[in-house]
Amino acid sequence: MVDVDIEQFKHESWLTILATAVSYGVLLAIMTVLLFVVPYGIFRFLL
Repeated sequence: MVDVDIEQFKHESWLTILATAVSYGVLLAIMTVLLFVVPYGIFRFLL
């Protein structure tokens, strides 16, 4: 017979979901700035 401790399956899954969503949002914001704001600034102020 296998002795399974139910406590090993209890963890903070909501914290993982929140951290994933926040990191995805930060990455999306950085990519938006690099792909749109930086080229706009280059063309607006240098050309």
